[in-house]
Amino acid sequence: MSTAPQLVVHRDKELMARAAAARLITRIVDAQASRGSASVVLTGGRNGNGLLAALSAAPARDAVDWGRLDLWWGDERFLPEGDPERNVTQARKALLDAVPLDPKRVHAMPASDGPYGSDVDAAAAAYADELAAAAGPENHGPVPTFDVLMLGVGPDTHVASLFPELPAVRETERTVVGVHGAPKPPPTRVTLTLPAIRAAREVWLLAAGEDKAEAAAIALSGAGEIQAPAAGAYGRARTLWLLDAAAASQLPRSLYPPASA
Repeated sequence: MSTAPQLVVHRDKELMARAAAARLITRIVDAQASRGSASVVLTGGRNGNGLLAALSAAPARDAVDWGRLDLWWGDERFLPEGDPERNVTQARKALLDAVPLDPKRVHAMPASDGPYGSDVDAAAAAYADELAAAAGPENHGPVPTFDVLMLGVGPDTHVASLFPELPAVRETERTVVGVHGAPKPPPTRVTLTLPAIRAAREVWLLAAGEDKAEAAAIALSGAGEIQAPAAGAYGRARTLWLLDAAAASQLPRSLYPPASA
């Protein structure tokens, strides 16, 4: 069952990043207080990395028990370990290297020089197995019930590495797939599928900048998920769009939230 999206619009991308970071700290602390641990799915791109950098600089970051946090990724560029274009490399630079995480709970997607070599489909299957191993009976499925899963929204409405009309966005069974021939470089990627994304309690979609305005308007105006993958990304309990004013500029007024900062 999809949850109706809620929108929060901030003045600019810097404020959006700081507010989203504060919101994420609160969610993690609440989850750890109620269940002892928390799980978050990270996203790359300028907005995902901006959020992580803002979290790193936030005075409240020490409220998080970093050793009781599981980190996963929504997608990854299938490049060698340490490549500056890999989402995990950028996340380490923005935040992860600065906080005391448990390395066993940092679930990076396989690299192209890892145990599966250049076989991206085998790498994707291995990540699906890792997710399944982390899922408990209470999760009712092959992935953990993530507390927060974050996604950047591309100008073409792609989320993770689910691009409009390509096979990955049509996947209904597998939780992780290899992507061949992505329209955005690099062409080979690993991505969660919509069924895995929808296992999250909360899905947050991040969009900042004028180049994201049309995508946000399309995805929030009833488009189908095959043509607009962002429209198919929703959480079990909450679906939250975090936008700056530029990205919200083409939204119909009926969608625009009355109390945005």
